[in-house]
Amino acid sequence: MAKKVSLKNNSVEDLNRLVAEKREELRSLRFSVAGSKNRNVKLARKLRKEVARSLTELNARAKNA
Repeated sequence: MAKKVSLKNNSVEDLNRLVAEKREELRSLRFSVAGSKNRNVKLARKLRKEVARSLTELNARAKNA
């Protein structure tokens, strides 16, 4: 199992950029597998979780600030 990356060290700009990148990657994945029978469902789940982790860290920082 891969080691989880801590998002606490990243800046707000880095987290926003990470969210945008992962959302774009997820969007392109959804369009690419629409007509394909070879679906990698776990990749979509991984991307959604990474977006959620980043947004959770951003929201935690907003509440503390």
